[in-house]
Amino acid sequence: MTSDTSVEDLAAQFETLDVLVANAGGAFDAEEVGNASLASWEKAYDVNVLGTVRTIKAFLPALIASGNGHIVIMGSTAGRVVYENGGSYAAAKHALAAVAGTLRLELNGLPVRISEIAPGMVKTDEFAVTRFGGDKEKAAKVYQGVEKPLTAEDIADIVKWTVTLPAHVNIDLLVVRPLAQAAQHKVYRKA
Repeated sequence: MTSDTSVEDLAAQFETLDVLVANAGGAFDAEEVGNASLASWEKAYDVNVLGTVRTIKAFLPALIASGNGHIVIMGSTAGRVVYENGGSYAAAKHALAAVAGTLRLELNGLPVRISEIAPGMVKTDEFAVTRFGGDKEKAAKVYQGVEKPLTAEDIADIVKWTVTLPAHVNIDLLVVRPLAQAAQHKVYRKA
């Protein structure tokens, strides 16, 4: 997703496309803004934002040609509410929210729906490990005591539901959190 050529080559294989799930992303640090590595910020923006825009740009003609295209942008609750030590990720996800809103306006009148799904705490094998530079112990603490964080399968079910609604129904934004996460900073953890 970080190479124009590879994305364009893939898109060239499709005359039409019904659904594009733009799920490029990740967090690459857990630093305070004042101590942050600019390289981490650049990577967060390149992967999360430019990777998504690059992919949408390449596949947009096929989505329009389908007569019923749907772009699902995987955002985050971090794109709605900021938190300490998450500046690069939150900034990138806020930018994705702007991309989704802008596309919805620019494509109005064309047969392409734009949906942003903004998950809260989702436990995957790689997200927190990548964020903490491979430190599995720190990564495990993110989910410690949380009885049932969301899973990738939960999010896949939500994507499936979103894209199988009737063509005249558009979910602009769907925020989803596990029951234990009342807000970005408020998570119930069992002792």
